[in-house]
Amino acid sequence: MSLLSIDELKGLVEQAEQPCVSLYMPTVRAGSETMQNGIRFKNLVRQAETQLENYEMRSTEIQDFLQPMRDLDIEEFWQNQDEGLAIFLAPGFLKYYKVPIALNELVVVSDRFHLKPIMPLLTGDGKFFLLTLSEKEIHFFEGTRYSIREIQLEDVPTNLDEALQYDPTAKTGQFRISTPKGGTSNSMVHAGSFHGQGSPDQDEPQMEIGQFFHAVDAGLHKYLVGQRAPLVLAGVDRLLPSYKEANTYANLVDSEIIPIKDGVVDAQDLHPKAWALVEPFYTQQKQAAIEHYHEMSNTGKTSTQLEEAVSAAYYGRVDQLFVAVDVQQWGKFDPQNSEMQLHPDPQPGDEDLLNAAAVQTILNGGMVYALPPDAVPDAARVAAIFRY
Repeated sequence: MSLLSIDELKGLVEQAEQPCVSLYMPTVRAGSETMQNGIRFKNLVRQAETQLENYEMRSTEIQDFLQPMRDLDIEEFWQNQDEGLAIFLAPGFLKYYKVPIALNELVVVSDRFHLKPIMPLLTGDGKFFLLTLSEKEIHFFEGTRYSIREIQLEDVPTNLDEALQYDPTAKTGQFRISTPKGGTSNSMVHAGSFHGQGSPDQDEPQMEIGQFFHAVDAGLHKYLVGQRAPLVLAGVDRLLPSYKEANTYANLVDSEIIPIKDGVVDAQDLHPKAWALVEPFYTQQKQAAIEHYHEMSNTGKTSTQLEEAVSAAYYGRVDQLFVAVDVQQWGKFDPQNSEMQLHPDPQPGDEDLLNAAAVQTILNGGMVYALPPDAVPDAARVAAIFRY
């Protein structure tokens, strides 16, 4: 199982083999009631069987095709769940995600995967990074509103002694690595500074901590370059000024450091505290986007028309898209000829066009807000802000 990310989403979109089965279901996390998971799963797989008949597959072919999905149906799998489960199956391809949001039951068999139900994990409930600071060890995490996981760092010193070993000049002099000014995506750099042998502050612990944090910041560059997610710090107050001075990541959350009790790093304890600092950023971002939509509504750069929004998403014109979750509009769109067919019920080869608009917007660098139907601007199924 992978942690869902934009890169994971792109991998699902770029999967070219057909047919594609997307299965969504709520799950019971633990206890005797987890038996419900297997029952619900079997019912949904039977729905997939029925839909696959539209692909002119023989019964034996359907059974063989679905077998990798059925192989998941064991007690151990169901005893280790989250709030929801998303499974994606195609010829030679199987991915599943245990997700921290309850998903409605849904099976879609189409020429591509149906991804809209999991987009809240990638958009308005956005990503953040958490860095714990200590002279003895550092830890780096990636989180969302719902989950957090540690990233195993490579080529990054994780304690003070290791940092001094990284720099052979540590005992005779210190050279501060030039780093991007204003953030990891900025090409301007701070000039390096040198503390020569015999410098008055050579043996001061604070100077060594500063050098350590500069080495950490430089090492984190490859993990943070091109990112826009907030970075939150956890540790002890006295280390905060030193890391802020060393930091070059533009989206460091400018607030007090999250305390760590007794030096013990507990991701599950830190997660809600980190999200409390990050949530206002995403709430304000979403509200600002909605306000921007209304400000632009009389300029010709917005639309709630499905055909216009889908077409613009394919051609990279959509800057921000608001789309309703748990609502589908089945049909087909031919981007070559800008022709659209709409159907009240899914037909062979159909896809949810709301899903198509959301996926294409993300792939073309736009922002998607997957919202409850009553939260989409103008009470529409889809609302778009165009780049031009």
